[in-house]
Amino acid sequence: MYVILGAAGNVGRATATALRRAGNHVRAAVRHETQRRALEEIGCETIVVDLFDAESVAHAIAGARAVQILCPLPHHHADPAAAMRHMIDASVTALRAAPPGQVLALSDYGAEHVSGTGITTLFNYLETQLRTVDAPLTFLRSAEHMHNWARVLPMALAKGMLPSLHHPLDKRFPTVAAQDVGLVAAGLLVDARASQGAPRIVSIESDTRISALDVARTISELSGRAVAALELPRGDWTNVLRNGGLSEPHACLIADLYDAHNAGRIDVEAGIGERRFGATTLAQVFATLVPQAATTTAGR
Repeated sequence: MYVILGAAGNVGRATATALRRAGNHVRAAVRHETQRRALEEIGCETIVVDLFDAESVAHAIAGARAVQILCPLPHHHADPAAAMRHMIDASVTALRAAPPGQVLALSDYGAEHVSGTGITTLFNYLETQLRTVDAPLTFLRSAEHMHNWARVLPMALAKGMLPSLHHPLDKRFPTVAAQDVGLVAAGLLVDARASQGAPRIVSIESDTRISALDVARTISELSGRAVAALELPRGDWTNVLRNGGLSEPHACLIADLYDAHNAGRIDVEAGIGERRFGATTLAQVFATLVPQAATTTAGR
């Protein structure tokens, strides 16, 4: 049996779907009752788990052949970094008590850095803590998810301007579609070559790097509306993020992350591990996201 923690998310759902299509028994762990139905419809066993509670996590992973772990950033928490570390500690405590045959952690590009990378330092913490679990480990580090641009699509369509924290606008950076991460994760979970010593590190991104200019151009082509990329001044980042509903600590984590991005620190760790490339393009992902954002914009 394969246990997917965070199965309701884009990556978790893709992993669960791929495993089920291959005929595997999947226990999909979700945080809310309302998230169970969609996963049960594809044949998953479902369970509601409190990721802050080690006993709840232990119950969810009991009897697992392999576990995929995702610790999402609690966006609405007053101190999201502390909350995410709490979730990591709870999961690691449960995994130490009853190690499964394999653990796959969804991590990020730049997770090798201990500090100076904002949110990504939390994935360094995740990887570090998991190294204390007596089980074969795989760290699947992914590039920035294309779906993250969904947050600013309604603004871009309404105002014809796409604000970017990626500087300069023509700088090309790695991204990846969530479904490609999920497919690779499913393959790694059933792969008997999981590391018995040092963790197996696998990095995944799209086969084509993009720039903020490419993102704006793709939105324009799919929506039929002129959208231009705007290099958001560094001094405005925190206020803009806070005006978007983020707490001060969360906004600072995002700002620090993009400082690291623009300094070239968020990338594949040179000479380490394996590399995979997803075939899904930005246009394919945005073909769904842009119409959804247009509907939201029209309803305002």
